[in-house]
Amino acid sequence: MTDAPTDAPAGSLSDATADSPAAKVIADDVEALTVAAAALAEEFRAGASERDAERRLPRAELDRLSASGLLAVTVPAEYGGADVRQETLAEVFRLLASADASLAQIPQSHFAYVNVIRRQGTAEQREFFFGELLAGRRFGNAQSEAGTRHIQDIRTRLTRQEDGSYLLSGVKHYATGALFAHWIPVLARAEDDDLHVAYVPGDAPGVTVVDDWDGLGQRTTAGGTVRLEEVSVPADRVLPHHLTFRGPQLHGAVAQLLHAAIDVGIADGALAEAVAFVRTKSRPWFESGFETAAEDPLLIQRFGELVVQARASRALLREAAREVDAARADLTDDSAAEASIAVAAAKAHAAHTAVEISGALFEVSGTRSALNSANLHRYWRDARTHTLHDPARWKVQHIGRYVLNGTRPPRHGLL
Repeated sequence: MTDAPTDAPAGSLSDATADSPAAKVIADDVEALTVAAAALAEEFRAGASERDAERRLPRAELDRLSASGLLAVTVPAEYGGADVRQETLAEVFRLLASADASLAQIPQSHFAYVNVIRRQGTAEQREFFFGELLAGRRFGNAQSEAGTRHIQDIRTRLTRQEDGSYLLSGVKHYATGALFAHWIPVLARAEDDDLHVAYVPGDAPGVTVVDDWDGLGQRTTAGGTVRLEEVSVPADRVLPHHLTFRGPQLHGAVAQLLHAAIDVGIADGALAEAVAFVRTKSRPWFESGFETAAEDPLLIQRFGELVVQARASRALLREAAREVDAARADLTDDSAAEASIAVAAAKAHAAHTAVEISGALFEVSGTRSALNSANLHRYWRDARTHTLHDPARWKVQHIGRYVLNGTRPPRHGLL
């Protein structure tokens, strides 16, 4: 039994296919950016504040995202996808996050688990799941657990049965996107303690998705707790994720790149709100001697500083994405390390920028901007919440070790 909506897909693969929205197939990078920028970002921006204030989950918006084809843009060309550059994907996420950071975070795990299939899936698994993606199906996630020693202490278990299938049991938290997912990728350990990903239909028997997320920010990410009680999983729906980290890999770099793009998007959205507010609603400080707040030289100075910081974050994001694309084309220990370090720099800078600019929004806009009815504090709440995903201080440590001592960053999926 699940707490997901009654119109969620049924547990069988055929039912999941039948109940999904029809999806456009995006052809290339240019079309992906056009869809994200010209269509979805502006559409999602219009209702973002209201959805956040009412904590109204974005089911209709997610269906639009599925139908747009954006969720399948990393499907390899040989399977019918656009296989866009990571630079394009990062820009898509930045655009969406500038409009609605909660909505942008939902597909972050989706793309991470598409990469697991690219890396570890058999030909048959790729054929099946890439077909699902092209048809508009969504991946959620069930990876983090509460009450364990640390984030890598995964206690959810896959127990092999005599017929070769598995039983899956455990409890997951912070399961972004799981509530409206067609498939929930679950991180679990098999009896040999190796890490696997089990791809489970969102309403399979034994799966319960509870909408209990109560964070101060990222309020509408359609996640919460996922309970798994002896869920039957066919062997061909389980992938050996531990093998991902036994050689040069970009799993962590790609996942973190998208997190960095979300932070950059939050900063951009907050800065745009600040500009609009000061131009149209702020009064000048009486000592300035100017008729409008936008003429105040002290405000002009502060806006200039904020723009420099925002542009630096965008530039670091682009550089990191290009490093990831270069490493994908020629994956070695050295290219993977360069990509991870570039992404770490972008993520550390973007996290700081998102928090500073979303806070400075009030500094430059004045008392009226702090009214609860304006809901401008959603940018700071989103930034403060999302940047807690993993600590930037450890990214800076790895950057320093690499530069000073040539120590390559570790292969753990979070860098």
